[in-house]
Amino acid sequence: MEKIPVGILGATGTVGQKFVLLLADHPMFRVVELVASERSAGKTYREACAWKQATAMPEPIAELTVKALGDALTGRILFSGLDSSVAGEAETRYADGGHIVISNSSNHRMDADVPLTIPEINADHFALTKRQKRDGAILTNSNCSTMFLAMALGPLHREFTVEAAHVTTMQAISGAGYPGVPSIDILGNVVPYIASEEEKLETEAAKILGRLTESGIESAPFSISAQCNRVPVFDGHLETVSVKFASRVTPEDVARCLAEFRGMPQEHKLPSAPERPIVVTEEKDRPQPARDIMIQNGMATIVGRIRRCPVFDVKMVILGHNTIRGAAGAAVLNAEAYHALGYMS
Repeated sequence: MEKIPVGILGATGTVGQKFVLLLADHPMFRVVELVASERSAGKTYREACAWKQATAMPEPIAELTVKALGDALTGRILFSGLDSSVAGEAETRYADGGHIVISNSSNHRMDADVPLTIPEINADHFALTKRQKRDGAILTNSNCSTMFLAMALGPLHREFTVEAAHVTTMQAISGAGYPGVPSIDILGNVVPYIASEEEKLETEAAKILGRLTESGIESAPFSISAQCNRVPVFDGHLETVSVKFASRVTPEDVARCLAEFRGMPQEHKLPSAPERPIVVTEEKDRPQPARDIMIQNGMATIVGRIRRCPVFDVKMVILGHNTIRGAAGAAVLNAEAYHALGYMS
């Protein structure tokens, strides 16, 4: 199969660098363009990028010449890791020009005609792109903390009907991008505020778990209360969640439902899809960011400590890799799913 040419918007940033790693040897996609700010344009990627990944910068991507935001591009798909301060206009312009823009930025997530997708949960929402009045399309993945909550609630809502959920997040510093949170603020400390994060969790999950109708997405009919904290962990967002169901549901029911769950990416055996999208742990003290975030190459949602909740029905702990499945990896899987379902033909 001839590989699809793709570009990366915001290629020198934290998410952009993860895109480079995930796409360097991808069986379906070939990186042909890298886009960054004016100060990086005209340099090789090696010269322009302050590489912060644990493995070496892939060759020959390192020798590609960086283009400026706004330059004409040839990539059929553009993966966007742009900052929200510039993403909205740039993504619209490229989509209007015929590109498939798959965005990790927040600007278009709640647009009525833009799908906010987790392919295991709501691949049918991709159909929204056909309602966009563009030569190309925009599709988005969720906020990194929303990703793992929605992944767990999706199969539970489908089988048992969720009535309410409360989530408290403990989010890694890498979620703030590079250089992240100043060390004097985060070392030995917890910061109980992340701008707009609680609102994103409460609204994005409702859209993801909602129903596609002729008029758009009908939000899921239950409320989510979120409290978000930044903690001194490098990678991995941990969430403690309590769920209320419409009928009696036991912890054993929840564990079985999550462990057995498979979705569209697993059925199609997509390259980036984890074999098990949700991994249920049995140890009393797991999941833990330092030990569990790279399960299934960082693409799985890890759930543990499933037990009875004295206020709602069941409570649990959820963990995910915020810069892989919560960001770049989610966008790459969206692209694979969008192509596999025939939307690019």
